[in-house]
Amino acid sequence: MLDAGGLGRLDPVQLDLASLDLGQLNPGQLNHGQTGARGGLRPSSGAAPPSRPVEAELGDLARRVRFEAKATVFEEGAPTEAVWSLVSGVVLLSKLLQDGRRQVLGIALPGDFLGLSLQACNRFTASALTPATLCRCEQARFAALLEAAPHLMRQVLAACSSELSRAQDHMSLLGRRSAEEKVAAFLLSLRLRWAPVHGLSARVDLPMTRQDIGDYLGLTLETVSRSMTRLARRKLIAVIPDGVRILDMDGLEAAAGLRACA
Repeated sequence: MLDAGGLGRLDPVQLDLASLDLGQLNPGQLNHGQTGARGGLRPSSGAAPPSRPVEAELGDLARRVRFEAKATVFEEGAPTEAVWSLVSGVVLLSKLLQDGRRQVLGIALPGDFLGLSLQACNRFTASALTPATLCRCEQARFAALLEAAPHLMRQVLAACSSELSRAQDHMSLLGRRSAEEKVAAFLLSLRLRWAPVHGLSARVDLPMTRQDIGDYLGLTLETVSRSMTRLARRKLIAVIPDGVRILDMDGLEAAAGLRACA
């Protein structure tokens, strides 16, 4: 989950709480849930419920919450009370270091989970970069849902595995590359993160500021701007409103240190 652990080449696990058929579940079915043909939960009668609004489909297990841009979803250090599934929008994940500086851990995109930590307090702050809609499910109810649907547990484990992989990639990004390599690798990774949302494209949306990018890559705002300018002058990218367009994929991969130059 640019993501709770960092950027990586693995696609985020697309498990949206709003996609589950939960509206007609009763407490007994939460303890002994059944799996329907689509892999979601269904009433024990075997009849799949008709299509309904998300709030009705989720019943009492979760609710949709709307956040305006710059609003805080939850704060670092606050008690962990719920699991969140991002339905739309982009959420920035950040952490304060001991010296007061901010470290951006990444961004969450639609389909990503937030709040899966088993710790009592949130490990980072989540704030909306754009208007965002999330499904909020109390931890105890989410745990009951996983017990009722083991296939969802496998998907949660896959999400945690992806987060760990992205965290490892982020550590590599911070420690081994020049500023230009970091920026190039960041753009390539973010392109892959966006692919499940709107398809693989030469356009890479950048909902965060260059300061946010710098706080993610361990660079200053000025260094990020200079690196973008150099990549544009080499005709590897074109800077466009709210993002960049990749003009030379092979060249950008070489700039990121992912392949040898021709």
